[in-house]
Amino acid sequence: MSDGMDTAQGAQRSRMGPVLVIAVIAFAIGLGLMAYASRNAPGLFGRAGAPAVAPAAVPTAAPITPDVATLALREAALAAQLANLEARAARIDGESAQAESNAGRAEAILITFAARRALDRGVGLGYLEGELRRRFGAAFPREVNGVIRDSRAPVTLEDLREGLTAAAPTLLAQKSDWWAGIGSELRSLVVIHRAGTPSPLPSDRLARARRQLGTGNVETALAEVERLPGAGEASNWIAAARRYVEARAALDTLESAAITGAAAAAAGAARAEAAPAG
Repeated sequence: MSDGMDTAQGAQRSRMGPVLVIAVIAFAIGLGLMAYASRNAPGLFGRAGAPAVAPAAVPTAAPITPDVATLALREAALAAQLANLEARAARIDGESAQAESNAGRAEAILITFAARRALDRGVGLGYLEGELRRRFGAAFPREVNGVIRDSRAPVTLEDLREGLTAAAPTLLAQKSDWWAGIGSELRSLVVIHRAGTPSPLPSDRLARARRQLGTGNVETALAEVERLPGAGEASNWIAAARRYVEARAALDTLESAAITGAAAAAAGAARAEAAPAG
């Protein structure tokens, strides 16, 4: 019986031998794998106390040394561009001022033409009064006041023609003094004057005055009428003719100022003086 037990135990030991060998080999392989993993894997499998990898150093840029010659050239180019811009701005300002002056001159001319047309038609100036005062009042107050005064009681060429026709008998009438009348009649019988000079006879003077009125030359017609015998009795017609002449002379002055630009310059100077300082 002891022999049988010994045989069984020997057989059992013979089976356990290879198993132990395989287990030892597997354990050794596992240890090797763990050692390999702990050497190469980071984090949980990293070795304790392993030095941390320092970040790569960022290279610093070398200081830039300015190029004095390049900076000087660039500054000169910028200065040239700035001068060019200033010149263009000055030229634009000059052109704008010239355009404004031309526009003001054209408006002043139109205003004087409109005022003359109103006077010729025998109507009031209306809003033109304010425009005349604003544009010409500072430099030509007498002329402006004369035009406005005449416009409030306008005299036309037709009025003067009709008035001269109505006043003709009075203008041709001799003085009531019989002796002066006889002398005048005797002087009218023989009239001596140089060739080419106008006749001094009252009827001829009156005819010339009418012709001058027909051409619009009121000043010459007035001079002829003032030499007629009855001029003292036609004071109303003479006063109206003088007003007509003075108003047109004032308009001539204003028109010349508008055309030459003197009115615009005077108005600008007046506005500059009236503007508050500062």
